[in-house]
Amino acid sequence: MNEWHPRHNPWLIAVGVMLATFMEVLDTSIANIALPHIAGSMSATTDEATWVLTSYLVSNAIILPMTGWLANHFGRKRLLILCIGFFTIASALCGAAPTLPLLILARVLQGVGGGAMVPIAQAVLLESFPPQKRGVAMAAFAQGVVVAPILGPTLGGWITDNYSWRWIFYVNLPFGVLAIFMAQWLVEDPPYIKRNKHATIDFIGFAVLCLWLAALQITLDKGQEKDWFGSVWIRWTIGISLVAMIGFIAREFTAEHPLVDLRVFRNRNFAVGVFLMTILAGILYGTTAELPLFMQTLMGYPALQSGLTQSPRGVAAFITTFLVGRIVGKIRSRYLLLFGFALLAFSAWKLSWVNLQVSAASVIWPSVLNGIAISFIFVPLTTSTMSQLSQSQIGNASGLYNLMRNLGGSMGIAFVTTMLARGAQKHEALMVSHLTPTDPAFVQQLAAARHALSRQADPVTAAHQAYSIIYQTLDDQARVWAFVDNFRLFCLLALGCIPLIFLFKRVSRPAAKVSAH
Repeated sequence: MNEWHPRHNPWLIAVGVMLATFMEVLDTSIANIALPHIAGSMSATTDEATWVLTSYLVSNAIILPMTGWLANHFGRKRLLILCIGFFTIASALCGAAPTLPLLILARVLQGVGGGAMVPIAQAVLLESFPPQKRGVAMAAFAQGVVVAPILGPTLGGWITDNYSWRWIFYVNLPFGVLAIFMAQWLVEDPPYIKRNKHATIDFIGFAVLCLWLAALQITLDKGQEKDWFGSVWIRWTIGISLVAMIGFIAREFTAEHPLVDLRVFRNRNFAVGVFLMTILAGILYGTTAELPLFMQTLMGYPALQSGLTQSPRGVAAFITTFLVGRIVGKIRSRYLLLFGFALLAFSAWKLSWVNLQVSAASVIWPSVLNGIAISFIFVPLTTSTMSQLSQSQIGNASGLYNLMRNLGGSMGIAFVTTMLARGAQKHEALMVSHLTPTDPAFVQQLAAARHALSRQADPVTAAHQAYSIIYQTLDDQARVWAFVDNFRLFCLLALGCIPLIFLFKRVSRPAAKVSAH
């Protein structure tokens, strides 16, 4: 069977679809750092403002696995243009929203528009490049999917500090218009997309999918805040999510025209790759959420400076993806993945050395290694995952692959939030047992603090202040240890992925077919 090839240069197509991808993925993280500003301007609490993030992720996740069906039904080109236009208009509505409920509604619409853009871009790139150059295509794809969420907090902090949080959304407008023009000019519908058009939609599957992902996302977002299983309504959302997930899987395997073709998981490369991508996304988004927290809450960095310390990580990832894209077809993907996961584990281990006296460089350099490692993983992982699939399966597979990337990222953020809170409590309980009159170190520190403070206050006040200072030091140290534990767990998680790399079947390179073309 002859493979389909686009009329335009694949690199022109890459530029066109990646503009939309970068814009969409950037919006998953760019609003994080502006939440206090949004809450303040709309007379809401920070907890209420977090729905600005959750609403986008929920609607985004619901659309992702539907991408294959939507592309087959409406045509990929038309769907991509509609999604970009919908996303751009919703961005304008987000920026103009006068109240928090209207902003949340606009974010839901923005997530609906953006959900299909990333898997469509991935499918278009994989199909536009010949098989032996798909590593290069995934390097271009990685620029948006890997670099955008890393740069999001930095860009969001700069825009918020210098202009207004509303410009976080308004900045999408010119890029959205340009992306629509490039999609209209460059993107084509492959012949098998036209042939596979179905007239019906699995409404039952769609309803169960919405219920599953909405309940799961709310659980992940609000779990730590509501004490997980200690909260009745969190137990309900977990139960609803599990039942809906099982129902959705059963429905998709039995429906005549399933919304999502889950049979693609029978392909070993795809199943292993999706699992590894879920873990990788958890580490990527977890680290992205954790490092600014450490820099701001314990090191005292302002929001913008905290974001800037993450910029070298994004720059390293950006540069490395070009290198990896060029060598991925020449060096076995297995070796690149081994190097990437080993370097990812090493960078997490180096980050676990943090303390309250470290300089910014002690955080920046391990972060740079982290960005390099993720680039060495992302490109060959995506190539290996999709390597055994036919062109007609790639659209559906891309939706599932990116869904698990999003869910992995959400789980990573929830993991970080929970472990930091619980870890700080655990270490504080262990260390506070040393604050007794029988502990020589405590007695010495207390005496020194009282003596220093007695020059400015009476003995009773000095004693209270000394106890307060020592307890604050203990609290800070307990939180540092919570960060250390998280980085060590990320290290072990990365090392645990290495044995799974050997489950990949070797990617064949059909050079003869390409040269015949």
